[in-house]
Amino acid sequence: MKLKMSQEVDLGKEPVGHLLFILAVPAITSQVVNALYNMVDRMYIGHIPEVGSAALTGVGVCFPIIMIISAFAYLFGMGGAPRASIFMGKKDNDTAEKILGNCTTSLMIIAVLLTVLVLIFQEPLLYLFGASENTIGYAMDYMTIYAIGTIFVQLTLGLNAFISAQGFSKISMLTVVIGAVTNIVLDPIFIFGLNMGVQGAAVATVMSQALSAIWAFWFLSGKNTILKLKRENLKINFHILLPCIALGVAPFAMQATESVLVLCFNSSLLKYGGDLAVGAMTILSSVMQFAMLPLQGLTQGGQPIISYNYGAKQGDRVQKAFKLQTISCFSYSSILWLLIMIFPSLFVAIFTSDPQLTEITIWALRIYMAGVLLMGIQISCQQTFIAFGNSKKSAFLAVFRKILVLIPLIYILPMFISDQVFAVFLAEPIADTIAVLTTSTMFYFEMKKKMIEMNNNI
Repeated sequence: MKLKMSQEVDLGKEPVGHLLFILAVPAITSQVVNALYNMVDRMYIGHIPEVGSAALTGVGVCFPIIMIISAFAYLFGMGGAPRASIFMGKKDNDTAEKILGNCTTSLMIIAVLLTVLVLIFQEPLLYLFGASENTIGYAMDYMTIYAIGTIFVQLTLGLNAFISAQGFSKISMLTVVIGAVTNIVLDPIFIFGLNMGVQGAAVATVMSQALSAIWAFWFLSGKNTILKLKRENLKINFHILLPCIALGVAPFAMQATESVLVLCFNSSLLKYGGDLAVGAMTILSSVMQFAMLPLQGLTQGGQPIISYNYGAKQGDRVQKAFKLQTISCFSYSSILWLLIMIFPSLFVAIFTSDPQLTEITIWALRIYMAGVLLMGIQISCQQTFIAFGNSKKSAFLAVFRKILVLIPLIYILPMFISDQVFAVFLAEPIADTIAVLTTSTMFYFEMKKKMIEMNNNI
């Protein structure tokens, strides 16, 4: 039976360049919009009369916990979606729909567990991530409400991955845009209009996520989707689910370990450089996070193309998609690197006007982002491992850079370099370079193996 493709694209026939463009642009837009509405959220909180600074700091220490919550959505969403694409390429939509159903149930179960755990342990966790007696009240006000809405976060992030995997790029983008616009509109209403402060920001966020979750659930249950949510597929089948979890370990680790990095960087910089160095690190990580969003969008656009055609044994299309994806990623990271090296003050001015903080951040930014030139290659190769369904290698690479290389360097380099603050910042580009060399070498042999596999129709 002939597979009916998405109304937007045919992943197996349309020109690869055209596919990457129309899938990547909405994905990049989604990433940027999502980041922008988080920044606007913080801007509103920071302008709460009299308590804005403390409130902003309190909400800030919630974000490592929020990142961990998001990581579980990636575990099932970004673990299951590439496998669904592969089975679609094999013309096996029944198995792909079983994957969707199993992952949906898992997202709901983990949401309940996370809600309970966060509500019970939020206070010690918030202190661990930097809350103080002055900010813990604001942090708990925000986190309590956010935790109650965990199920909406899980469904929004997790189900949207399955929408993207089918080639519905515009629908996937709308999932994010609906939530972002709603949050931007509701924030000032709840924070200032209803005088709810930090709690109002949390309510606005939860309501926005709820609207996005309803939209994603409605689409995947409707007539316009290829893979449909069906009641009979919601029952957990570990034969279906476990390979998805294995593949999702890599994106889970990439997201969850960011919280560990926050602890390591901040503790070292506080020791050697005080609050000013920690403030600089906050700006550096913000620039890095925002700068990497287009790369994530590009690879999200490329993943369904590579996964589908890998499942369909169309090796030439897999090669073309990967080559074009990598060239696009490297071109972007090269331009970004050049701009940061020449105009670092422009990036710093977005976040601060304080002269002392600006001074340290400008030179630190050049050091910290020195390896970003190669990150286009790193992210393209690493995400293509996931597109191939290679769970072990993608999981290894996810933890290799951060856990095995970067975190040890944060503590080792200051022992041998007299300028210890410089040494901490230097850990990032060294880790980036080692990770790129390792990942690209592993991927070279992986691609050769996959091409032989596809050419022999194994």
